[in-house]
Amino acid sequence: MPELPEVEVTRRGIEKHLVGRRLERAVLRAPSLRYPVPAGLAERLIGRRLASVQRRGKYLLLEFAGGHLLIHLGMSGSLRFVERDAPAGRHDHADFIFGARQLRLTDPRRFGALIWLEGDPFSHPLLASLGVEPLSRAFSAAWLKQALAGKRVAIKTALMDPHLVVGIGNIYAAESLFRAGIDPRRPAGSLSLARLERLVRAIKTTLNAAIRAGGSTLRDFCGPEGFGDFQARHQVYGRAGAPCPRCATTIRALRQGQRTTYFCPRCQR
Repeated sequence: MPELPEVEVTRRGIEKHLVGRRLERAVLRAPSLRYPVPAGLAERLIGRRLASVQRRGKYLLLEFAGGHLLIHLGMSGSLRFVERDAPAGRHDHADFIFGARQLRLTDPRRFGALIWLEGDPFSHPLLASLGVEPLSRAFSAAWLKQALAGKRVAIKTALMDPHLVVGIGNIYAAESLFRAGIDPRRPAGSLSLARLERLVRAIKTTLNAAIRAGGSTLRDFCGPEGFGDFQARHQVYGRAGAPCPRCATTIRALRQGQRTTYFCPRCQR
């Protein structure tokens, strides 16, 4: 699933090339993705200028005059630039044409979303209950200590709760915990303030490094301008049976919350 870095890379690519441009045409080929695509959405968007592109968690908000287009990439979706005459494939559900630039939404599993919002977009039910942004100043060790107080759930599971903190999916939770030297099975409420300070720094460092690398290209994800390569820098994720890059102990895998967790049993305590 595209996580915060992949969505942020997509946001920056769209912002770089499309903000200030007018949408000439929209082609919507699917009546529904995860939710029904609003009737008449293509006609509603034509002629509107893109004012800004924002991200909230794993959601994109394309601001036009009179409203916002809320986009979610689902489990394996992508938004990328294609040639204007590029034929649409089976899973290419929408095209947004801005002059010479054509932005294409591809979503093989149809778990994504295209929703038109009027008024305050952040009051929409999909956004209103989201937790703190991990790259914001609000995400601090002191805040996290208070938020995790009394929680017996494993720290990795807690980090993947979007009502607590948004956008930290399986890959970046595993990589951040390794960077911080924390066992993913540790009860979230048991971590000291000092360890949480290391964890917050590790999360911010890991996410920023992934954004600079263009995200992790796993399975279907592709950013608007091409593939990222952060997967080549994964230290534990997907490396079960390989030696730890720090101590050479064999990296282990286990199941947590229906997801596979990767960690070093020696470096992470």
